[in-house]
Parts: sequence; C-alpha cells; structure tokens
Amino acid sequence: MRGMAVAPHGLAAQSAIGVLRDGGNAVEAMVAAAATIAVVYPHMNSIGGDGFWLIAKPGEAPRGLEACGAAAQAASIESFRGHGIERIPFRGGLAANTVAGTISGWDAALAWSRQALGGRLPLTRLLEDAIAHAREGIAVTRSQSHCIANKRKELMPVSGFAHSYLVDGQAPAVGSLWKQPRMAATLEHLSRAGLDDFYRGDLARSMAADLEAAGSPVALVDLKAHAAVWKPPLAMAHSAGTLYNMPPPTQGLVSLLILGQLDRLFDAASMTPDNAAYVHACVEATKQAFAIRDSLITDPAWMKQDPQALLAPEALDAMAARIRPLQAQPWPGGQGPGDTVWMGVIDRDGVAVSFIQSIYHEFGSGIVLPESGVNWQNRGCSFSLDPAALNPLMPGRKPFHTLNPALAQLNDGRTLVYGNMGGDGQPQSQSAVFSRIVHFGLNPQAAISAPRWLLGRTWGQESESLKLESRFPPETVQALLDAGHEVEVYDDFDETMGHAGAILRSAQGTFEGGSDPRSDGAALGW
Repeated sequence: MRGMAVAPHGLAAQSAIGVLRDGGNAVEAMVAAAATIAVVYPHMNSIGGDGFWLIAKPGEAPRGLEACGAAAQAASIESFRGHGIERIPFRGGLAANTVAGTISGWDAALAWSRQALGGRLPLTRLLEDAIAHAREGIAVTRSQSHCIANKRKELMPVSGFAHSYLVDGQAPAVGSLWKQPRMAATLEHLSRAGLDDFYRGDLARSMAADLEAAGSPVALVDLKAHAAVWKPPLAMAHSAGTLYNMPPPTQGLVSLLILGQLDRLFDAASMTPDNAAYVHACVEATKQAFAIRDSLITDPAWMKQDPQALLAPEALDAMAARIRPLQAQPWPGGQGPGDTVWMGVIDRDGVAVSFIQSIYHEFGSGIVLPESGVNWQNRGCSFSLDPAALNPLMPGRKPFHTLNPALAQLNDGRTLVYGNMGGDGQPQSQSAVFSRIVHFGLNPQAAISAPRWLLGRTWGQESESLKLESRFPPETVQALLDAGHEVEVYDDFDETMGHAGAILRSAQGTFEGGSDPRSDGAALGW
C-alpha cells in the first residue's frame, strides 16, 4: 500500500524502497535507484550516459524530462572525415562525441521534487547506497561477467577499459567481489558539491581534460552549455485509457504507434498471449512503426512532421488496416541493439516515475576517464557522416535515441509504468507487456515472464530474423513460419529479449509489480 519499485538489479530496487521508507517521494527514490544501478550494473548504464523521465503527479498532466546531451561543438562531419573514416566508430574517443546528460536529469527532477512534492531528503542520503556499493564492492553478476567476456577483445584497446573492468586481463568471475574506488569518490564529491558540478565544477574540469586526452571532441564548453529540458510527452488515446511516452529525439513515438495499431487489431476470440495471431499482429505493427521512425525521427529542431499528428485516430486506423492476418510483409531491418536500464517507482501518494538510463552499446564508447572513473557513452555513433542523412553529425545536434520510458493512465483509475532495455527491443517488449496486462488481464509478473520475441539484430549479429524464446508453443512457431516470417528459436529466458519491468497501481492505492527473470532485478513493495 505504501509504494513499489522495480529495477533490473535488486540492489537498485532496494535503494528506492529505502528512500520511500525514509519519507522520500518517488522522484527521490528514483535518483537513489539510478545512482545504485550505475554502480552495480555498469555494462548497461553509467553516469556518463543519458536519461529520460516520465513523471505523473495525481491531478496533473504527466511531464517529460529530456536529459540527453548534444554533439560537441568540435564534432562535425568535416572534422571526423579528417581522421580518414567513413562512419563514426562504435568505440574510442571519436565515439564519445556527445555530452552525458543523465546527471542533469537527476538534478532537474530533484529541483521539481522539492518545489512540487515537498522533497526534503539530502543528496548525501540519496547517493549513500551507491557510494557504499562502489567503495565496499558488489558481487559480479552473470550478466556483467559474460558481457565483459564477450566484448573483452573489442574493448581492451580503449582508453581506461582494461584497468577499470578486467581482472588480470580477464572478465571478473561471477560472484567475485568488485570495487570501484574512483566511482565512490566521484559520487561522494557530487553528494557534497551538488550535481551541477558534473557540468560546471571541479568534476567537469577533470572530465574535460581526461576526455581530451582520450581523443574525444567533448570539451568543458560543451559540458557548461548543457541543461536538461522539460517537455510535454506524446499522448495517445487508447480504448483502455491514455498512453504516454517521450517525444523525439527518442523512439517513444514508435512504442505508441505499435500499441495504437494493436488496440485496433486486438481480437479476444482469436488471440491468446502466446499464439501466432497475436505475435504476428505485434510484429507487423512493429514493422510499420519502424518504417516511420527510420524516415522521420531526429533532433526535434530538425523534424519535418509533428509526431503527435501521427497518433491521430485516423492515422492509426490507416496503419492497422494495412496489416493482413498471418501474412508477413517484407522488412528492410532496424537500428540494432543497445544497452540500457529501465526502472519504475510509484509512491504512496500515487506519484509515478518511469525512467530510463543508458550508455547505448554495452560499456558505451569503452572510454573510462582515469581520474573520475566515469565510463562515457557512445550515443553519438548513431549520427551519420553523410550530410544528406536523417541524423547527420553536426555541432550541438542531439542524436536519435532508442530510449523511451512509458506510462499509462487507464480508464479504470489504474496507473501503469513500464519499460524495457535493448535498442529495437524496447518498443517490442513494451507492446508485449502492456497488451498482456491490459488486453489479456495478466498480472505484471506474468506478463513480463511470458515468452517474448524480438524482430531484428542482436548483439554482434547481422540477422534480421524474428527471434522467439523456446517456450512458445510449437504450433505458434510453425504458424509464424507458414505466414512468411524468418524465425529463429532462442533459449527459454534469453537476455536478448531485454530486461522489462512494470508497476500497476490500482484506484484503491494497492500495487502489483513485476521484474524480469532475464535480469538480476526485483519488484519490491512496501
């Protein structure tokens, strides 16, 4: 009755619940969880990445917070081509070409919390758990160990990576104790100096010098120019209520387009949570939504069409009408994988937070700054060096983001926060979790644990197939093959499908939640 938190690592969920128990609100609890998850799940996120927030306070319209950084002033197509390259690399200094925005989001959210919610917990309390975990050590998860082992050869040459993440040149063993003294010192410094120090203080000056030494174009002037931005979220009318997600440069539009089509295609008589008719409808809706994304979504300053207009009922009607039952349409491919964490918190007053934090690829650019221990993102590798492309590199431009936290206010008085990590998988898993909860009536844990699918590429692979977990019934797999889908069958609970989570608060104030068995997470209630 008093609140709930969900995160892909149990320690982050514990940090959030601890703050709620100490009298904090959902925003304060999320900052504590965000700090902890950056320490205990380093392959998935970092304070050197970006973040996005959706916050709903009862009685008010939900608000969005965009905490993503723009390309450095020194980052241009001409300067990058001067290095003799045709595309931006995924790793190294040139990949670290955008400002890290997530700390600015923590700062802006806490300022709003103090003004609108009466938030009173000091920053020292909110970062306390993360500092202790970094200083005293954590048990290395299987996810972290295996990720490092798989990416070791690729990342070893990158500045600071081996020193920070390898043990005697190898991935740390599962369950071994792993300490991060530099990160502990950095977080402790921020807790005393304030979060703005990341952009305009001693920490900013330290990071700027280390970024320059690593070959990054990001400079102190770029850090000083950065600020998080409050934005109205995209909103879509649904038969069950109103759904919200973040506007461009995120792919929040994609997630809403998929669910808008499914709302029109859903047929209780022919669809079940794991049959071919349902999965096919989801996949075909995804193809159409991705086609819009790949032709439209960019920095909002350069958008040529209003994304909200694409969520009009007549536009969604037309998209749904193009889908044929069990007849797969061709698909040229998507954007590929990404590493992220989604977390949710709802407090006893009904304040709901859907939050996502990312460094893009696993370990981002791979660069770890020697003084602060900050691992910098590679979100800017999604830019193109073709000036005619949809997302060309240019100074001050924001890159395309796969990140998109989701929130729904349902007609029956329930509030739902939900999300997922994993690039192209984010909107697909959102469609699975939401529709299984809202259309099929599953509880959040059952909806998340149920077998999932992924259309497109995964880590280190070029296959654009439809990937299904092996727990789908054989008749579902066969029917999808017969419909023309190129199907691959993966493990029972495959981490490829991402780490989903959800919290559902009833009109009476009771909570249900679910965390992903594919992660190391927990859904905790108080």
